Amino acid sequence: MKRIISTKNAPAAIGPYSQAIEINGTLYVSGQIPINPATGKVVEGGITEQTSQVMKNIEAILTEAGYSFADVVKSTCLLSDMANFKAMNEVYGKCYAENPPARAAFAVKELPLGVLVEIETVAVK
Repeated sequence: MKRIISTKNAPAAIGPYSQAIEINGTLYVSGQIPINPATGKVVEGGITEQTSQVMKNIEAILTEAGYSFADVVKSTCLLSDMANFKAMNEVYGKCYAENPPARAAFAVKELPLGVLVEIETVAVK
């Protein structure tokens, strides 16, 4: 049975989608952008600050669903510029110090609200 995951500790969806969906022990976390859920605004700063906020948003959704970073098996990272790859990796890697998930990273032409990074995640119990 499909379960919709929603938490006030991550930004509300800015379109017709859920923060996450759990089905059959698998959690699909929608792409998270660096919006501070307390203010509803994109965090100030560069790729380091934006990636940090994205990872906080992912962690909040994982926690709400009863998962953790240890349960993540796949991530997809979207960057507005591959020049930000190294700095994004440094922040991202702190969440996966051991047994990091499979991952893809792409540069895209544009991201919602002009942000520098968006990350989607899949976790399995």
